[in-house]
Amino acid sequence: MNRMKLKSLFIANALLLGAGFMANAQADTNVQPDNAALIKQGEYVARLGDCGACHTVAGKPAFSGGLAINSNLGTIYSTNITPDKDHGIGGYTEAQFSDAVRKGVLPDGTRLYPAMPYPDYAKINDEDMHALYVYFMQGVKPSAEQPPETDLSFPFSQRWGMRFWNWAFASDKPFQPIGGASEQVNRGAYLVESLGHCGSCHTPRGFGMNEKALDSSDSDFLAGGSLNNWDVPSLRGVAHWNEQEIVDYLRKGRNDKAAVGGEMTSVVENSTAHMTDDDLKAIAAYIKFLGGNPPVPAEDTQKASATEAKLTAAKNLSEGERLYLDNCGACHFVTGKGAPGVFPQLDQATIVNAKDPTGLIHTILAGAQQPSTARAPSTLAMPGFANRLTDEEAAQLSTFIRQGWGNNAPAVTAKDVSEVRKTLTK
Repeated sequence: MNRMKLKSLFIANALLLGAGFMANAQADTNVQPDNAALIKQGEYVARLGDCGACHTVAGKPAFSGGLAINSNLGTIYSTNITPDKDHGIGGYTEAQFSDAVRKGVLPDGTRLYPAMPYPDYAKINDEDMHALYVYFMQGVKPSAEQPPETDLSFPFSQRWGMRFWNWAFASDKPFQPIGGASEQVNRGAYLVESLGHCGSCHTPRGFGMNEKALDSSDSDFLAGGSLNNWDVPSLRGVAHWNEQEIVDYLRKGRNDKAAVGGEMTSVVENSTAHMTDDDLKAIAAYIKFLGGNPPVPAEDTQKASATEAKLTAAKNLSEGERLYLDNCGACHFVTGKGAPGVFPQLDQATIVNAKDPTGLIHTILAGAQQPSTARAPSTLAMPGFANRLTDEEAAQLSTFIRQGWGNNAPAVTAKDVSEVRKTLTK
């Protein structure tokens, strides 16, 4: 599960874990030969669903649970989903396994919180669910790890209340192909709407912390949201990227315009980087099929040129401009364009122009690191400047970046920076 505040308690996504957890999850080699292919398929389905992100903790056996999610309601712990009969899911029938994944209901009737994205997983088809079950029962090593019990305060401890939440906000409707769409687009739709559970972060939330839409039939689906005060961009059309740039971002964690940051880092590292090219292309085709995003504004070349010229001359600089040259210019350059495939561009970047500046401020203070993937094994890191910049300096720098070149976002205050600094891990 993602680390989240109360606002995002019911949002699932991925936490940064070491790559290759699946390799460590393989069971003994005495698997029935006729199930070998099915187990391999199930392993891939588990990658598509990013199961390890919630249920694997660094230093512990794969899928043995114990991941702590701190919230204003208390701490939620992920469960052991290895085939251990006493501490995991080894006693589950396939029907019980399916009910837990698709409906959020355990064999004893206990109801899961929708931090487990069962409203999205409800669309997983029978073939993938069967392969997933076989994989967890025969392809994962049992572990006797006993994660701490989740014990929220009243009334949130009353899990039976989730019955009414499910009635109001969840659906048991299977995946519905889009009429008239190509086979590739519908494959992408299936992956995004079900196993990928992309809507968990990229769809706005309602008053009940519910996803406002669960499929592409509603314009709210993938229309953007907020996670831990980070603006989560709309995926409807992604007008500023072409299909190949979407594919590159998902499989490498970077493209010629941007690099992953925040929670998306682990999604790439543990899930999308392991997808086949066909599936990545299907996702890209579906995202472009959705449309809905306004076209990218024409680049303000005059303003961009003025910013570049002033930084190049390095005379009569504002405090923000000076700080940019001292701390950022070596990688992102006076053009704000960065280096394609290496350092992301700042000019017209989504994180820079977000209404809420939290993501940009956090990146400046804490730094960022691109994941190492099979297709882009080099690990590129941006240092954090929390110990180098005061709140006022970080605010001045952020403001310049948000208003330089073609960017046009509100100014950042020292108070904004102070609030983000409080959230940093010591």
